[in-house]
Amino acid sequence: MTCAACVARVEKKLGRVDGVSATVNLATGRARVSHPAEVTAAELMAVVEGAGFTAALPEPQPGPGSQGGKGGKGGKDGDAEAATGALTRLLITALLSVPVLVLSMAPGLQFRNWQWLCFVLATPVAVWGAWPFHERALRGLRHSAATMDTLVSLGVLASYSWSAYALFFGGAGRPDMRMPFTLVPSMAGGTADVYLEAVVGVPLFVLIGRLLEARARHSTGSALRALASLAAKDVLVRGADGTERRVPIEELRVGDRFVVRPGERVATDGVVVAGSSALDLSLVTGESAPVEAGPGSSVVGGAVNSGGLLEVRAEAVGADTRLARIAKLVEEAQAGKAKAQRVADAVAGVFVPAVLAVAVTVLGFWLGAGASPQAAVTAAVAVLVVACPCALGLATPTALLAATGRGAGLGILVSGPQALEGLRRVDTVVLDKTGTLTTGSMTVTDVTARPDGLGAEAALRLAAAVERGSEHPVGRAVCAYAAGRETGADGVTADTPDLPVLPDVTGFDATPGRGVAGRVGERLVEVVRPDASPAAQASAAQAPAARKSKKNEQKGRKGQAVPSGDRLPQVLADAVEAAGRDGRTAVVVRVDGTPEAVIVLGDTVRSGSYRAVDHLKRLGLRPVLATGDSEGAARAVAAELGITEVHARATPEDKAALVRELREQGRRVAVIGDGVNDTAALAGADLGIAMGGGTDAAIGAADVTLVREDMGALADAVRLARRTSATVRANLAWAFGYNLVTLPLAAVGLLSPMVAAAAMSVSSVLVVANSLRLRGWQPVPSRAAAGRGPRRGGGAAPGSHGSHGRRTAAALASRGDA
Repeated sequence: MTCAACVARVEKKLGRVDGVSATVNLATGRARVSHPAEVTAAELMAVVEGAGFTAALPEPQPGPGSQGGKGGKGGKDGDAEAATGALTRLLITALLSVPVLVLSMAPGLQFRNWQWLCFVLATPVAVWGAWPFHERALRGLRHSAATMDTLVSLGVLASYSWSAYALFFGGAGRPDMRMPFTLVPSMAGGTADVYLEAVVGVPLFVLIGRLLEARARHSTGSALRALASLAAKDVLVRGADGTERRVPIEELRVGDRFVVRPGERVATDGVVVAGSSALDLSLVTGESAPVEAGPGSSVVGGAVNSGGLLEVRAEAVGADTRLARIAKLVEEAQAGKAKAQRVADAVAGVFVPAVLAVAVTVLGFWLGAGASPQAAVTAAVAVLVVACPCALGLATPTALLAATGRGAGLGILVSGPQALEGLRRVDTVVLDKTGTLTTGSMTVTDVTARPDGLGAEAALRLAAAVERGSEHPVGRAVCAYAAGRETGADGVTADTPDLPVLPDVTGFDATPGRGVAGRVGERLVEVVRPDASPAAQASAAQAPAARKSKKNEQKGRKGQAVPSGDRLPQVLADAVEAAGRDGRTAVVVRVDGTPEAVIVLGDTVRSGSYRAVDHLKRLGLRPVLATGDSEGAARAVAAELGITEVHARATPEDKAALVRELREQGRRVAVIGDGVNDTAALAGADLGIAMGGGTDAAIGAADVTLVREDMGALADAVRLARRTSATVRANLAWAFGYNLVTLPLAAVGLLSPMVAAAAMSVSSVLVVANSLRLRGWQPVPSRAAAGRGPRRGGGAAPGSHGSHGRRTAAALASRGDA
């Protein structure tokens, strides 16, 4: 296919088959066809061939990013051979054409019989150099179709035929003939001139334009090739006996253990079995900072091992890997078609026949008006050559190719052109809280100690020692936080193996719903939750760790429950009350029956959430928080992020109803979430956006997936969609405007065929070049938002309200709202 008219013809032919609908993409040379089961792929390909084109099924290949073959020769070999042949044809055509152009455009260089030399040089160009245009024009003629190649072929043949007539029968073959050069042909009669510069110039400029288009279109598809290059070609598999052997990646199976050495790529998705290192995920998810990985950590195929040696158990292979799914999403997005492109293709479908009619009309008009035959032919040829449906066909798909590729590099995966269009139009964003705006993990956010007690550091150390034996998320978070403080390490999570830095515990006892207790040396240490239910408290009364019955339990200010024993000191009571207001969990550390400290835990806000919400508001979007969490937790997060509209304790049905209500109000709604409970809202919104770390159900229901765990990607996605839309509009404006200006100029005789050919080629190249600018698009963060926003949720150093705990998130609680 060479222009939008080809696209329209293929779609029309396929659409005539009962039950078949097709979308054809000029930039990728691919068709996506929906058809009944009884219509076979062979029948569909026969329909395409019956329209005068060739077709083949993509060759199935394992691994991410495979695109299969294209046509009979298929694959990279066929593409390379075609590119080499096109370049050879262009070079030979240029070698023959340059002398003709120089002699025709420089009268001072015209020697005796110069026109015959030019005729000899132009003949192979008109026949062999322009043969691809003639061949496709003949093929279209056999199928009663006209395309851009028809116009080029007719233009070349008309110019050559007139020149041959003028040389042999019109007096232009005189030895002393001289021909002045002008960009604006004369309509007056006189000595017959030759238009050999048009004969060679039209195919030369069109071939150059096609070559530049092909290379530019190849560049716009670089995203898929980049993803394919991330896939490892082989892998070092470790057997059960410890032996290692390197095998092709195709032989790797789920459950196999493989080794990743420093500097190597992770072969496939899996879980680290042994070793620890930092992984560079920048090429997979767009995250710039390395991610620490240790035993129990999930790793993604394509990530680069920056440090130590890792042993990984394969969890997914082939098409099931995250990298393969990303490549599939990008490929499907690039195969789609935007509404604007459908309009352009519809116009192009009737454009070529209309241009042929205009050319015949122009020829008749000038002959009837008394102009010389050569002037009439010149005007008609210029009309044929200058018309350019190529730019119409490339205006949108090249922009979408570049935008989807750039989005993939930034960790933004769109399902298709409709998603980009939807991103541009949304004015309301409904945000989930847990796992979307927050980390979805329980983390220590504050430690407060009584002023005259053991101190926060000692109390935390004793609490963590007792919690080491607990499997409760609260206990694991406390233990991970304390271990991180002991080692001075950031990023210590609940999946971190036990570190030998905490004291030993004897007499450990855990009471469901109440807490844990044990002896550290001679001290009895209890870590209890003040909001334990009455049933749990009754159970705790029978445990060895329970030193008082529940009748001794007292109430703090405003009804805040406190653990049995002595009344909490005011500073600890205030900490418990503040945690309750913010929807956080508070646990009290008691040593030998005396309350020593309060440890506050909660789901912390993601580091980029404030800036992301601020950017959305600056872009004119209205943020709405909808969560199944408690009112206090929802209000605390909303206040921290500057969100005024909050819907707490929302069930999945409530979220879907909220989306319907907003849409009924005329709002264009986008929903962003990561859990199964968000699926209904994602599917019911104008645009669904899923976090890449969310559930498969949420990702499947979404139109856009944010691969990197950064809410800032949402604002980037909106900006990219708007920039893409502006690029498409500029491309279409140029494509339509070019024809509106140049066709009348050619019709009234103010454009020579050679200039028309150059202008036609330049129009297509400019459209593709404008689209290529999207490949270098960079999100520009708002300086006003950078560094702003409160730091609530930051973990504290013991005894203070600091930020250490914010960086030592424990990946504990399952994703989804509480």
